Amino acid sequence: MKKIDADILIIGGGTAGCLAAVEAKEKNPDLKVVILEKGHIDRSGCLAAGMNAINAYINPGETAESFVKYVRNDARGLIREDLVRSMGQELNSVVKRVEDWGLPILKDTEGNYQARGRWNIKINGESLKPILADAARKAGAEIYNRVAVTNLLTQDGRVTGAVGFGLRDGEFYAVSAKATIVATGGASGIYKPNNDGSAHHKIWYSPFNTGAGYAMGIRAGAEMTSFEMRFVALRTKDAIAPTGTLALGFGAKQVNALGEEFMVEKYADVGGNGAPTCYRTYGPTLENKEGRGPCYMDTTHLTSDDSYNLKKSYLNMYPHIVLYWAGNGKDPSVEPVEIAGTEPYITGGHCQAGYWITEDRGTTLPGLYAAGDVAGGAPYKFVSGCWAEGVIAARAAVEYVMTGSNPDVSDAVLAAEEKRVRAPQQRWDESGDGVSPREMEEKLQSVMDEYAGGIKTFYEISEARLKIAGKEIEKLKGQTQFLIARDLHELNLAHEVIDRIDVAHVLIKHLLHRQETRWPGFTTNQDFPERDDEEWLKFINTRLNPETGDVEIVERAYSQVVS
Repeated sequence: MKKIDADILIIGGGTAGCLAAVEAKEKNPDLKVVILEKGHIDRSGCLAAGMNAINAYINPGETAESFVKYVRNDARGLIREDLVRSMGQELNSVVKRVEDWGLPILKDTEGNYQARGRWNIKINGESLKPILADAARKAGAEIYNRVAVTNLLTQDGRVTGAVGFGLRDGEFYAVSAKATIVATGGASGIYKPNNDGSAHHKIWYSPFNTGAGYAMGIRAGAEMTSFEMRFVALRTKDAIAPTGTLALGFGAKQVNALGEEFMVEKYADVGGNGAPTCYRTYGPTLENKEGRGPCYMDTTHLTSDDSYNLKKSYLNMYPHIVLYWAGNGKDPSVEPVEIAGTEPYITGGHCQAGYWITEDRGTTLPGLYAAGDVAGGAPYKFVSGCWAEGVIAARAAVEYVMTGSNPDVSDAVLAAEEKRVRAPQQRWDESGDGVSPREMEEKLQSVMDEYAGGIKTFYEISEARLKIAGKEIEKLKGQTQFLIARDLHELNLAHEVIDRIDVAHVLIKHLLHRQETRWPGFTTNQDFPERDDEEWLKFINTRLNPETGDVEIVERAYSQVVS
C-alpha cells in the first residue's frame, strides 16, 4: 500500500484539474498539491485530441450578466444563476492565462480574437492538453498518472482524501488530504452508443469519463442535482464529429431527406428567444421519427477552398472525420453530411448534472469541492468554464486548508476498501467463474437504451418503462458481486461499470421525479409532454441516506438560489 499525505488532493488531471492545481500552488506555493489521474495527464479527458474553439467567452459587447441570461434561456429557464455568473466573471481571465502558457488563439489584423459565434473564439488547440499538463507540472503539483480512484475517504462526514489503485503497478494508493477537489468529468457509457462492437468507443464524450466522480460522491452521501437534464449531442453519423464546426464555422444548415431546412420553420424561435441547444437535437430526432429522415448538415454550398479549410479545422480536434471522408471517397462540398443524435450523457458542462455546490464550489460534504463537468447547476461551461471552476474551487480549497486539521485515516477502513477493490481479480484467481465487465456493461446499456430513454426510443421516457429500468438496475447492482477481472485492465473496467451502474440508479430516480418535459430531445417525457414552470421550476436533487441505504429525493426551490 502506498500512502501519500497532501494538503490538497485533486482527483482528475483534466482541464479543470490542471487549472485547479496551478491556482492552488500560486495562492500558496508551500502547499503540497497532489493530482491523481486515471490516464496520463498529457493526453487525458475530453481535451485529449484538442479543440478548435473556446465556446464560452465574453466577446466585446457582452457581459457576465448577458451570459447568465443566455445560459438561462438555453437551459429553458432553470440554472444556478449564482454559479453561472461567477463562472462568467472568470472566463476571459482564464483564457488569457492559458494563452500566455502557449495556446494559439486566432486574431484578426488588428490583434483582436476572432469570434466564432456570440460566445466563441477560434483557436488552434490540438496541443491544448499538453499545454495544461505542462503548466501543472511547472507549478509544482505532484502528479500520479494511471491511478484509478475508487472511493472518497470520509471521517465524521468530512472528506479526508481518496483511495484507488495503479493501472500499471497494481499498487493500492491511499491519499490523506486536508481538502479534496473532484474534477473527474461526467459519465459516458451508461447508454448503448450509435456504434457497437469494436467501435463502441467511437462516441462524442470521452469514453474514459465513466461517472467515477459522481459515483464516489453518491456513495459518500453527497447531494447531487439535475441528473435528469441529460445531454444528447448532435453529431455526424458514424464518425460522431462535432456539428458546431459545420454550423458556426462554415454556415451549414440542417435539412431533412426532402431537402427542407426544417429548423428555421419549426424549432428555431422557441418563445421568441431562439432555439435552445436541446432543440437542435429534438428537431432532427422528430424528423427521423416522423419519416422525413435521414437529416443532414447541408455543406454543398462550400467551395473547394472551404472544404479544405473545414478539414483543416477538424484536424485541430477531430482528425478521424477527415480520414473517414478520405477513406470513403466523400467530399462535403459535393454531398451533405448526415447527422444523428448520440446516446445520452450525464455531464455538468454542456448540461448541469453533478454535485450540488456553493458558489465557491464546495459540495455538501465538508472538505470536498467539485469543478468542471462533475459540478452541477451551471451548464454551458465547455472548456473555459471548467477552467474557471477549477480556479474558483482551488481558491476555496486553499482557504479551507489553512483552517483545517490533519485528517486521521483508519487502517481498517483502508484495508476494507482495498479488499473491495481487488475482489473481482480475487474471484478470477480463485475460480475464474463470474461475469466479465464487458458483459455487465452491455446489459446496463441495453436496459438503459430500451427502458430509460435511449436512442432506441428517440430519447423518450415514460413511468412504465422507467420502473422496469429501475428494477433491472437494482438487479445489476446486486450482481456486481460476481464481476471478475483477469488483469489490471479488466479490474479497472470492473470498477468503471460499478460506477456507471451507481450513476444509472440515481439517474432513474431523477427521471421519474420530474413530471414535465423541460428539455425535449435531451429527455422527452411521454407522460408529461409540456414544460410546467408553475410546478417544476425547481431543482431535483438526490442523496444517499447512510442509515437506510436508500436514494432520497430533495427538491430545491429556484427562488432560493438566484439573486
